[in-house]
Amino acid sequence: MDHFRQVFLFLISVFTISIGYSQKEISGQVFDDQYEKLSGATVMVSKDSVSSILAYGISDANGKFKIAVKNESDSLFLKVSYMGFSTFTKRIQNKAQTLEVKLSPSSESLKEVIVKSEILRQHGDTLSFSVAAYKGKNDRVIADVLRKLPGIDIRPNGQIFYQDEPIQKYYIEGLDLLEGRYNVANNKLSAEAVSRVEILENHQPVKVLDSLEFSERASINIKLKKDVTFSGTATAGIGAAPLLWQTKVTPMIFTKKQQAIVTYQSNNTGSDVSGEIRNFSIKYAGENFDIDKKDWLSIQNVSAPPFSTERWLDNNVHLGSANILHRIKEDIDLKLNISYLNDYQQQDGVTQTRYFTPTDTIDVIENTNNDIFLSKLEGLLTLENNANKNYLKNQLEFKGSWNANRGLIDRSNTQIKQQLDNPFFGIKNDLRLLRTLGKQLITFNSNTGFTENNQDLLVQPGQFEAIFNDGDSYGEIQQLVSSREIYTDNSAGFTKALGKLTISPKFGFSIQNQQLDTDILMEGEEVLEADFKNRTEFVQSSVYFKNSFRFKSKDETWNLRLSTPLEFKSFNLEDDNFEDSRNLDRLVFEPNFFVNKKISAFWEANASAGLRYNFGELQQLYYGFLLNGYRNLNRYNATISEETQQNYSGGLDYRNPLKQLFLNASYSYAYFENNLLYSSNIGENGTIILEAVARNNSFDNHSFRAGGSKYFRKLETTLKLNASYNLSKRQQLLNNTLAEVNMQSFNLRGSVEAEISSWLIASYSGNFSTHTSGFEAINFQQIENHQHMLDLYFYPKDNQYISVSGEYYGNSLSEKGDNYFVNLDYQFTFPKSKMDLNISWRNVLNIDEFINAYNNQYYYVESSYRLRPSQVLATIKFTL
Repeated sequence: MDHFRQVFLFLISVFTISIGYSQKEISGQVFDDQYEKLSGATVMVSKDSVSSILAYGISDANGKFKIAVKNESDSLFLKVSYMGFSTFTKRIQNKAQTLEVKLSPSSESLKEVIVKSEILRQHGDTLSFSVAAYKGKNDRVIADVLRKLPGIDIRPNGQIFYQDEPIQKYYIEGLDLLEGRYNVANNKLSAEAVSRVEILENHQPVKVLDSLEFSERASINIKLKKDVTFSGTATAGIGAAPLLWQTKVTPMIFTKKQQAIVTYQSNNTGSDVSGEIRNFSIKYAGENFDIDKKDWLSIQNVSAPPFSTERWLDNNVHLGSANILHRIKEDIDLKLNISYLNDYQQQDGVTQTRYFTPTDTIDVIENTNNDIFLSKLEGLLTLENNANKNYLKNQLEFKGSWNANRGLIDRSNTQIKQQLDNPFFGIKNDLRLLRTLGKQLITFNSNTGFTENNQDLLVQPGQFEAIFNDGDSYGEIQQLVSSREIYTDNSAGFTKALGKLTISPKFGFSIQNQQLDTDILMEGEEVLEADFKNRTEFVQSSVYFKNSFRFKSKDETWNLRLSTPLEFKSFNLEDDNFEDSRNLDRLVFEPNFFVNKKISAFWEANASAGLRYNFGELQQLYYGFLLNGYRNLNRYNATISEETQQNYSGGLDYRNPLKQLFLNASYSYAYFENNLLYSSNIGENGTIILEAVARNNSFDNHSFRAGGSKYFRKLETTLKLNASYNLSKRQQLLNNTLAEVNMQSFNLRGSVEAEISSWLIASYSGNFSTHTSGFEAINFQQIENHQHMLDLYFYPKDNQYISVSGEYYGNSLSEKGDNYFVNLDYQFTFPKSKMDLNISWRNVLNIDEFINAYNNQYYYVESSYRLRPSQVLATIKFTL
């Protein structure tokens, strides 16, 4: 018992030292050439003329400034600027001092300048945005404000991007309560409770690695106004056509040692609350296994429209979740994140699919009506000790779901029923330990998990008559699938700094055992042929030595990372129904290089190159046929696939916090070589038999991206614009004919958020895209899609508004591809309270269907989705 106690105390002990540098205060006064005091002069301190800004300030009414600097350099670079005067620069000693700065008039003719209060400041790699400066009249939660911040982009699923890259962490007062599930806070935390939003550039979330491992990712930290904050929202609504309800209760509490966000939500208005528990966590390097659910079977669905679910989702949903953090001691946190989702959805639509082959085109028209039953329970228990000299993080996670789908498809000559039961369970434990020992850092990682998945698909009448019943029709076919997986991945190593160079060797091993049992039943009778069964066991094991080198220049303008992993992989695939087994042993070397260069205080460039080897997963390895869907029959009776992937990329970033201008551009190229080619045999009725063929092939992909955002302070307007272009070529066997399939796509999207006057706020977003596909040099299909959304908020009084929103969606393929929508809202805010009354009229034009089109490789899909009718909803919302 004493021994156990010693081990326990060892794991949770906190060893803290002060690694911060003494804070220096640099003060002074700014004058013109006549010794008149200059108010509003910009004062910046950095390590040198090209490094990021360490501290930033503005001179007051008496020309005085005071800046706190925390840095170890012997000298600093001082820059003072003022409109109408030449910029003053000087190298100064890194010590507390008082300076006198004299500016000389410049020869340029300048317009009148009005200096306004500071809304954005920079300290080193941290940008701090004032929420009050960006918050508009109709902004209620912090997500409303984030959408206006230059450099920030919130995608339709809620994921936050900074400079076109997903953020790494979402902190509230420096604590990671939500572990990547930040939508619930983003959409419910009152903007009134937040003072500032901090962008932590190049953020290293593990303190002990802060000076050892460079991070190119950014994180967000939400700074609250009070040390103890009670916040959240509560909403109750009722409506008609049909009877509608909506309930949301999300209390929140944030203190120095406790944080909690609890929510219960229920509605039948089309609001997809499942997005609030979506996990956007970014895995740390080397994590190869997870317990995400894998779907072997599916029913035929209708393509969902690309706009708000409140216009098309026919649902009845209940969601409960609790996120609780308790700070046990300094730097030691215990967290619980648990959620349960229950939802019933209906889908109704028509889909026309056209398949292109080198010799023919095949059309399939389906009228689809589906019932979707979702039931999902997830939990995560985390113990984290993030101290300056030690790091421990242990996560115990489980996932369980009990989903069932029912489908009915009407075709020209038949009616097809589908029924799918899809239960799943998974559990894993993930441990990461870093501990200082002498002058090096000892690391240990362990990831172990188990999953079980049982799926049952019943299709009536039976399909693939030529294969299963000599061409004769029959009543039903049933596909049974049982899969299990257990894995463990363990490694140990150390990290050591040698001057500006850091080395991190790591030794480890992993093993993954997957089992797959499948059976096909016709009219309740088991199909005994071996070609329609699987009794497969797939074992993957590896022993690896992974080393990484990191270099940071003395002036911190160069950051380089080189990974040189060497791994011996072994694969063994056996099936009881077949005598032969497939084995593969490979020694692989997968180097990866990344370099980041700070060109100046505003410009950064980066480049990367890497080599990867991808080997077949069980989903592409089974011998016997598997009925994945009512018209999809797959098998992969071939060798284990081996794919070599080369990746190259380069990018350029510009961000000027003073001008609130953010720009980025990048190019990436990927080249793949594979030993297997996939053959699709498409029947006249749209059935597809997919098999693997041993044949060397290659394909490549070019990707260009560029974007920018700018906040115009005088106009109180945020402008964002992004563009991307992709080009890919790959080989495909279609009906036993080899073809080269070319894909091109271009996308342009932009948005404007503007407070035009005290009584009018406008918001516009638009998206234009083109998708082209073809064989060789011949394009068989090009589709253009347009999306335009305009919201106008009219304020007859400060406490009420009327909003009009119009949307247009169109495509070049469909004759009825133009879709128009109008919504009306009225909101009244009760004086001296935090309560809003909202009355919304959705789908004013009562549009009953949406026509959409998209293409992919060798086919295109045109779908008509049944929409929700015109409806009125009245809600009362309380902001806590």
